[in-house]
Amino acid sequence: MIQAPLKIAFTASNAPAAQEALEQLRSTYPYVNPREADVVVALGGDGHMLDVLRQFGQMAPVYGMNRGTVGFLMNNFDEDNLLERLGAARRVKVWPINMIGKDATGQTFRAQAFNEVSLLRQTRQAAKIKIMIDGIERLDELVCDGVLVSTPAGSTAYNLSAHGPIIPLRSRLLALTPISAFRPRRWRGALLHDETVVRMEVQSPDRRPVSATADSTEFRDIAWVQVTTDKGHGVTLLFDEGQHLDERIIREQFLA
Repeated sequence: MIQAPLKIAFTASNAPAAQEALEQLRSTYPYVNPREADVVVALGGDGHMLDVLRQFGQMAPVYGMNRGTVGFLMNNFDEDNLLERLGAARRVKVWPINMIGKDATGQTFRAQAFNEVSLLRQTRQAAKIKIMIDGIERLDELVCDGVLVSTPAGSTAYNLSAHGPIIPLRSRLLALTPISAFRPRRWRGALLHDETVVRMEVQSPDRRPVSATADSTEFRDIAWVQVTTDKGHGVTLLFDEGQHLDERIIREQFLA
């Protein structure tokens, strides 16, 4: 639990509802710069939350309120009793995954994701991707629209849409999930320990170009990417009672 008095910072997406909420809260509560805050209140959807986690998550816990389209990582919006809600909020620690790779020109790139790293074909041609797990070749050629590596926190996002498994938050697992796999036709993916090193190499990159995206950061015409869990840079999210991320992930598995 967070102790009062609090130094609160507010951030908001560009959505009109988020900007309106920002003005409401700033007119009601004292606030500081995010770099000086005890807690950052993020107003928007999950996309804005991911941006805030990357920018400020190492500095203070983040409490989201939904003023966007998707709000799986957010609490319900209410301008009243914010200090009490922050004081009673439950904490959850999440760890990002790091992506490093090279593109077709030999240029190195890197990015961080809290939800997933995804590879996607760039043209009408299916992608052909070799998959290495801890240096061992496990699939010499996955023919597909793409493939992704998901964290537990991100397992109910793109991963679930691609028919990947929902992962309990404290399970220390990653999901490796194909997107519209053509060959091997029956391969449905794998669950991996979060200390696993996943390397994905693009086969025939000239004829079958592939992009790589870490949450919303995209690189095109890649040659390979390597994904690892970053245990040194975990961030803390805050949730109201009954809206905790653990509970949401469990509830998601029992939806009809």
